[in-house]
Amino acid sequence: MNTFMRSFLASLAAILVVAVSFLAGYLYHEYRFVASSDLPILQQAYNILLNHGYNDPPADPALEYGMIRGMLQAYADPYTSFSEPAQHELQTNTLDGSFGGIGATISSDADGNHILFPYPDSPAALAGVLEGDRLLAVDDLTVDAQTTRDALLSAIRGPVGEEVTLTVGRAPDYAPTQITVERGEISLPSVTWHLEPSDPRLGIIQINTVAATTPDEVQNAAADLQERGATGFVLDLRDNYGGLLDAGIDTARLFLESGMVIEQQYRGQEVQQYAVSSPGPLAELPLVVLVNQNTASAAEIIAGALQAHGRALLIGVPTYGKDTIQLIFELQDGSSLHVTAAHWWVPGLETPLGGNGLQPDLIVEASTALPDPLILAAIQALFSP
Repeated sequence: MNTFMRSFLASLAAILVVAVSFLAGYLYHEYRFVASSDLPILQQAYNILLNHGYNDPPADPALEYGMIRGMLQAYADPYTSFSEPAQHELQTNTLDGSFGGIGATISSDADGNHILFPYPDSPAALAGVLEGDRLLAVDDLTVDAQTTRDALLSAIRGPVGEEVTLTVGRAPDYAPTQITVERGEISLPSVTWHLEPSDPRLGIIQINTVAATTPDEVQNAAADLQERGATGFVLDLRDNYGGLLDAGIDTARLFLESGMVIEQQYRGQEVQQYAVSSPGPLAELPLVVLVNQNTASAAEIIAGALQAHGRALLIGVPTYGKDTIQLIFELQDGSSLHVTAAHWWVPGLETPLGGNGLQPDLIVEASTALPDPLILAAIQALFSP
C-alpha cells in the first residue's frame, strides 16, 4: 500500500470517528431519557417538548425526577416511592441509628436565618461554634432562607473523621468566619425510656422508629429501668411508623420464648418463616404494649407477634395496617426507589392486618389530658390484683 493510500485511509478513519461521535452526541441529546422502544409514547412526547416547546425543558435531573414520579403515580402503589438524594441520605441515617455529623441543633429565626446550637462537648462546640451563630455556608453550599432543611443536613453530614467547613456569622455584626469541624459519630437513639412519675414501679420503653440499633437499645432500656426499681413495663409503639423489617423481628424475639414471629412472601417465591430459635432475654418481663392509628409496618410486627402469642396485652386503638415490605434501591445519583416487593403476616392473628390494623385487646382512646389514659390502663393491667 503506497503512502497516498495509507494517508487517505487514515484521514477517512478520522472523519468517521468524528462523524460517529457527533451522531452519538446527537442521539444522546434526542433520546437520553428512554433508549428502549418499550416506551415510544414517552419518547415521542419528550421529543415534541424538546423541539417545539416555547420554554426549555427543566434541567437535569429535575425532568427525570418528574418522569419517575409520574411513573409511580400511574403504578398506584401507596408505598412505592421515590426519594431525592438528600432525603434518601437522611432516611438512611435514621435507619442506621447514627451518622457522621457536627453535633448541633439547627433552627430558624423570624427572618429565615439558620441558627446553630451546638451540643456540649460536640465536634461543633470543640471547633469553636457558639450558640446563636448564624450559618452562612457549608463548604460550597451558600445557606439562605430558601435552603431546605434536607439539603442543609445532607451537606453537614458525611463520613466520620472527614472535615466540613462552616461559614458562620456572629453577633453583633455577623461578619463571615470560617470554622472547620471534623465530623464525629452522632447517635440517633431509636429508643427512649423513663420511670412513670405517678407510679415508679412502671418502666416505659418508647420505640420511636425501628432502626438497626433498636434491639440493643431496648435491652439497655429494660436493664436500666430494672436497676432503678421498675417491676412492670410498657412498650410504647404509638406514632411509630416502622422502619427495618429485620430489626422489628429481632425486637419481637427479645420478648418471646418460642414460636413464629412472621411469615412473608415475595412475588413468585415460597413463603419464608421467621421463628424464635431460643427464649428471648426479656421473655419473662411483665409487659403491656401501647398502640395507636400511627403504629405501622415494623412496629406492627412487634405488637402483632406479642399479641398473637398472648405475650402482652395491646392497649389503644386499631393500628395503621401496613403489611407490605419495601426494598430500597439506590440510584446512581444517590436518590432511591422504594418498591413494594413482598407481603407479610403474623400467624395466629384472628383479623388480617391489611386494611384493618391490629385490634387492641383493650380499646382506650388517646387524650391530651393528664394523666395519660393509656398509661393509667397499663398500670391497672400490670399491678391490679
